Amino acid sequence: MSEQLLSTVQQWIEHDPDPVTRVELTALLEPARSGDETALAELGSRFSGPLVFGTAGLRAAVGAGESRMNRAVVIRASAGLASFLVDRVGSEPLVVVGCDARHGSEDFAADAAAVFAAAGCRAVRLPAQLPTPLVAYAVRALGADAGVMVTASHNPPADNGYKVYLGARAVSGDDERGVQIVAPDDARIAERIAAAPPADEVPRDPESVSTADDALVTDYVRRAASLRGPEEGADVSIALTPMHGVGLGTARRVLEEAGFPRVAVVAEQAEPDPDFPTVAFPNPEEPGAMDLLVALAAREDADVAIALDPDADRCAVAIPTGAGTGNPAEDWRRLSGDELGALLGEDAASDPDRAGDTLACSIVSGRLLGRIAQRHGLSFRQTLTGFKWIARTPGLRFGYEEAIGYCTDPAAVRDKDGVSTAVRVASLVAALKARGRTVQDELDRLAHMHGLYATAPLTFRVADLSLIGRGMRRLRENPPKELAGSPVAEFVDLADGGPEMLPTEGILVRTEADDRVIVRPSGTEPKLKCYLEVVLPVPDDAEVPRAEAAERLERISAELREVLGF
Repeated sequence: MSEQLLSTVQQWIEHDPDPVTRVELTALLEPARSGDETALAELGSRFSGPLVFGTAGLRAAVGAGESRMNRAVVIRASAGLASFLVDRVGSEPLVVVGCDARHGSEDFAADAAAVFAAAGCRAVRLPAQLPTPLVAYAVRALGADAGVMVTASHNPPADNGYKVYLGARAVSGDDERGVQIVAPDDARIAERIAAAPPADEVPRDPESVSTADDALVTDYVRRAASLRGPEEGADVSIALTPMHGVGLGTARRVLEEAGFPRVAVVAEQAEPDPDFPTVAFPNPEEPGAMDLLVALAAREDADVAIALDPDADRCAVAIPTGAGTGNPAEDWRRLSGDELGALLGEDAASDPDRAGDTLACSIVSGRLLGRIAQRHGLSFRQTLTGFKWIARTPGLRFGYEEAIGYCTDPAAVRDKDGVSTAVRVASLVAALKARGRTVQDELDRLAHMHGLYATAPLTFRVADLSLIGRGMRRLRENPPKELAGSPVAEFVDLADGGPEMLPTEGILVRTEADDRVIVRPSGTEPKLKCYLEVVLPVPDDAEVPRAEAAERLERISAELREVLGF
């Protein structure tokens, strides 16, 4: 096995067009040939198989080898995609390429565009370091046949990725135009990648790559700014962070044009920095990631705090609690992804001018959106996890996933969009403030109307991926009989699929008290994720029982830890 591995590594080095990664592999190959077990293990990791399209495209740590993100992998991936497009749509497919500010992003995007141009495509580069939603927007706005975004979104600093959208002549209908690829196209593209020649033999033509006109970004800004509600509303003060990512310039332009000029920015996180020095993980959902934002919001006496993730396709929100302690951690709280999803879903459902008749969310998201849709006479659909499923919902008016991703303008961006979400949030806060009400008041109103749907995540980050499989096996072999004192009424292995639902790796547990748990491996990070939800009735004249719900969620969380063996 080691001889075969060493031969594969040597061949890769000989065909790697990047001198940096060639040196990187050579430095491992020599000690591996001498029997160094550490070097052999490292090479085994880097050549554990080609990257495959997952929940959000290709993603891996930046480095040398077929299992990492590097120029050779990007060149061959682009060659495979170009071959697929030429066969699918005919002559001169139009491909839009964008990138964020992560390590390697600019080189990867330049290589991808050059490969497309040499393969007979019309390759258009977006200006560097723009948000992911700009690529999704450009595919629809330009009538492109495909879009590629080089990004790893909220993943750790070492990672990068390659996200693919199909459009115009490459898909069957408007509901799929500008949406990320799914089966069977992902497998068909993968087949073309596997058949591509070595990276140094793939033609590239950087001279034939064109750059998108500035008008494209301006049009996106105007479209996103136009999402402000019809009410004038009150003046709103916003605290904002792009979390060392690429969203600040676009978000500030959009918010100002929408009539929200009072935006204070977290200075320490304002500029793009691929090392994300102020956060352990560049994900607004992670503990501590929004601490600087909340501190700024408290100092500025802001009405709302908004965090974009590094590629600005996701948006998290914190609101004042009214506690008045002087401690930002107590005076502000981050809304859960489901709470913001319910707020935006109610806002969309209440607007008769919104196009579309369907609200949608992923199966791991809370169930309140379904109740909201029912009350407003709209359709509701649950999908598999990932926006590549949510965004292709027919007749979509609004869609979200609990992982702070929201599609608030599907006619323009058929993907999650943190920038347009920020406008919707600011507009909602302004409308509520004008009526003397708060975001918390609106959440309480929804609870009195539908019951309290309280959700919480339980996440296990692992270094050894086998622990995830072991936990799933334990759950399948020893399912719980009850949770938080309520007998289990339903235990569904999602790998078997179901009505309107393709098979997926996950397990759903529901109790007689209508508690719900879904357990599944993350599609983008080395995590086992559990999605917990409890539902409590709220009589008209009663206080919303949030403390009781939190206690019940904590009890379920503790019991799940024991069942899973973590």
